[in-house]
Amino acid sequence: MSVIYLLIGISICVAIGFFVAFIIAVKSGQYDDDYTPSVRMLFDDEIKKTPKTEIQTIKEKQI
Repeated sequence: MSVIYLLIGISICVAIGFFVAFIIAVKSGQYDDDYTPSVRMLFDDEIKKTPKTEIQTIKEKQI
């Protein structure tokens, strides 16, 4: 029976440790934005539109 009390005490100490680590992570900004980093790589390469005059000069140079 005393082993159960020991295990309960240890589990409470571990739970408090995880809670403190969570509070520190939240205060340091770890969980500010969890959506954008996961999709950032999908939107990095945006296509830059060139004006038609530049396209025409490029085509003329190739001819």
